[in-house]
Amino acid sequence: MKFEINDIVGRRSYKCDILFRVIDVKEMDGLQIAILYGEDLRLIADAPFEDLLKVDEQERFMRRKTDDALKEQSYRLFSQDKELLKQKREYEASRGYRYNGDLFQIPGRVLHVDGDPLYLGKCLAIYEKIGIPVQGIHCLEKEMPEKIEGLLDQHRPDILVITGHDAYTKSKGKMIDLNAYRNSKYFVETVRIARKKVANLDQLVIFAGACQSHFESLISAGANFASSPSRVNIHALDPVYIVAKISFTPFTDRIHVWDVLRNTLTGEKGLGGIETKGVLRTGMPYQQLTEE
Repeated sequence: MKFEINDIVGRRSYKCDILFRVIDVKEMDGLQIAILYGEDLRLIADAPFEDLLKVDEQERFMRRKTDDALKEQSYRLFSQDKELLKQKREYEASRGYRYNGDLFQIPGRVLHVDGDPLYLGKCLAIYEKIGIPVQGIHCLEKEMPEKIEGLLDQHRPDILVITGHDAYTKSKGKMIDLNAYRNSKYFVETVRIARKKVANLDQLVIFAGACQSHFESLISAGANFASSPSRVNIHALDPVYIVAKISFTPFTDRIHVWDVLRNTLTGEKGLGGIETKGVLRTGMPYQQLTEE
């Protein structure tokens, strides 16, 4: 069977457990090889044509339905947290200043650098739905280290997301070997450059990594949060839910790691980090301008 760019497929050898999008086709040793990106997971893989199976629209619909239910649950949990944080902040501000008027809040600004333009679009839609100010940049993983400093100068974010696709390949080395990963070395170098530019862990909060990424190296390089402690796959939208918690937590409060992870789709096996301050700021008075 012939496969083309953007076909949705599964791997027979893995019982089609993950849906992939064909992003490139190459020939190796006389075999047609498809380069694959996870449709909902930030995983990159390759497989010979003979191992692939096209997934029909009905199967895709059923899987999408399940995935949408998980996303809605995460969004609902986050919305509850966001409302509680808002009420707490308004109460503390009004009590401290003896002010009974309306307040306004400024959530943390996000720079989201993504190796996958389709995933970037999905993430930007959720940022907009949640109400987070964001700049989204598509950038190939291998180009991120050389571009990150200029992007930070241009956008001056409070929170930086460095993500895309990744994978650990056992045949290339042990789990401790950074060279056994598709893109972890690029993520690590990008984090290192960003952290050198902004050394304080609370002045620039960094999330970095994708599926199966080298978690320990990313944290050592200076990330506040990263994937993947157990080298499992993470969902395309997991970085958004981590960022959202940070963006809407007041800068006076520290965020415990579990408070961040509990609203994600993957949890602590795929995501981890260190205790970090929030970045939200509250102001007053709120002024509603009207056209005269």
